[in-house]
Amino acid sequence: MPSDRLKQVFKQEVSELHETGIAKGKENIVTEVKRAQGNRGPRFLLEGEGEKEFIRLNSNSYLGLGLHPEVIDAEEKASAQFGAGPGAVRFISGSYSAHRNLELELADFHDREASMIFSSAYATIISTITSIVTKDTVVISDELNHNCIINGTRMSSACGKVIYPHLDMDVLSSSLKEWAGKAKRALIITDGIFSMRGDHAPLDQIMEIAQEHDYMYEENAVVLVDDSHGVGAMGKTGRGVEEFTKSTPVDILVGTLGKAFGVNGGYVTSSNAVIDFLREKSPMYIYSNPITTGEASAARKAVQVVNSHEGRSLLKNLRDLTKHFEDGVTAIGMETIPGNHPVVPLMIRDTEQTRSLTDYLYQHGVLVTGLTYPVVPKGDEEIRVQINADLTVEDIDIVLELLRLYSYQEC
Repeated sequence: MPSDRLKQVFKQEVSELHETGIAKGKENIVTEVKRAQGNRGPRFLLEGEGEKEFIRLNSNSYLGLGLHPEVIDAEEKASAQFGAGPGAVRFISGSYSAHRNLELELADFHDREASMIFSSAYATIISTITSIVTKDTVVISDELNHNCIINGTRMSSACGKVIYPHLDMDVLSSSLKEWAGKAKRALIITDGIFSMRGDHAPLDQIMEIAQEHDYMYEENAVVLVDDSHGVGAMGKTGRGVEEFTKSTPVDILVGTLGKAFGVNGGYVTSSNAVIDFLREKSPMYIYSNPITTGEASAARKAVQVVNSHEGRSLLKNLRDLTKHFEDGVTAIGMETIPGNHPVVPLMIRDTEQTRSLTDYLYQHGVLVTGLTYPVVPKGDEEIRVQINADLTVEDIDIVLELLRLYSYQEC
């Protein structure tokens, strides 16, 4: 079937995305990674740019563990031992010792009874929400939660869905009161770190509010947190926003292996009862292959690195580099949102200026992410900068000097 009419529909929709500025556009293809040397962090070569080297300030690999030699070695050894792929879903014959060892490592790292891994954190959230939400559940969610939470909630069978203003604990509390007696179960969902801004959820307060209203719900008021950007990047030992806010443990914690841990995949950690339930009910676990044994072994090694003296040193370096950059942009006179996370938003507050500065940095060998209307509201246009621990002070100073020169030219 030629699908000629359908193709025209698709082409028109893509054209409209470009016209409105929503289209992601061309993807930069990395062709080579040059390892850190001396006072230089890693450099990246891109297709079509010849030998031009780029500093990458739009990477989620906050600790640089994707290039850690022990992490790479663990992946190579497991692939040689078990093969390139699992060859089956978990409940048939796709569960390997590497998968189980990683799940035990993650549960221990988070001081939980159990954990289970998925192919991605996005799949983890979608599958967890749709599995635990019933027609007697009200979902209460922060308005700036990630797309995966939004879609998971839309796909769920919830009897009610409440979106509270960003970090508004009063509305969260009143929403729990409002739905008492109407729903048997309340599911409070929030990001740990809000990835566009780098600010964090007050998990200590959220847990207190949930516990205060828990008695109103026959099947509890449950807190689910996606701390994909927090684990490995926040807290003295990298335990994420729970540790940073000194919160009591949340009921269900979702994380990723693809950001601070530097590998690939997602996971959920909780009580034995929750994890046993999800293994039986979660469609993206039951009907989808797991990550490879190489990825699982690499991720386990990454968790062990974070949970070591070296990991604490990397975290301290990450905090120091982030503060150095924040202090530098403030001295230049640029606006940012104060925070304790390596996502540092430069608030440009104009679409054309955001695009201009993003292009300027690219031309000078720096990769950042520009976020413009309608992706963000008018007046909230920004450049999202992500600091990684394998950068150096000299790298940060190169970028700050470029920003200073750009600001001077604009004046």
